[in-house]
Amino acid sequence: MPAGLRRYYGKGELHFITFSCYRRLPLLNTMRARDIFAKELGRVRDEMGFLLFGYMVMPEHVHLLMSEPRQGTPSTVLQKLKLRVSRKMRKRRRPGNTGQYRLPFEELGEAPRAFWQARFYDFNVYSEGKKKEKLNYMHANPVIRGLVKHPRDWRWSSWSFYMKGEPGLIRIDVGE
Repeated sequence: MPAGLRRYYGKGELHFITFSCYRRLPLLNTMRARDIFAKELGRVRDEMGFLLFGYMVMPEHVHLLMSEPRQGTPSTVLQKLKLRVSRKMRKRRRPGNTGQYRLPFEELGEAPRAFWQARFYDFNVYSEGKKKEKLNYMHANPVIRGLVKHPRDWRWSSWSFYMKGEPGLIRIDVGE
């Protein structure tokens, strides 16, 4: 960990986490890539026992609002999640299946040497006000970036749970 960077775990606070694809390349730019990410996030959450309060999957980065896991830390959660997603995304397609979408790095002719940036940003969410602020920030992301006109049009987020009471791609936890 770089000098001066501290992670505060064990306080029972939520964590607003942001992490990026390697060199902020849009490696999550396809629906297939974002769906793979969402599926693996759900699996890792169930295995490691953390609560998920919000998420946003963008083409080149991800936001999570989560509790600490039953065992380990948010760092170990991200290590497992990043490893699984990168392995799934780098799996070779079966020969002859031309109907599958190509991943963004496949069109460049060569995959980047990594799928994820090594580090992540972690902000301890210490109040209900900060929780709402972080949820609003992450849900506005695709609109601000010009990907959609309204957050309801970006299905790779927890917006539908909070605003419409509908389940999204990943189950959202309501209690702390």
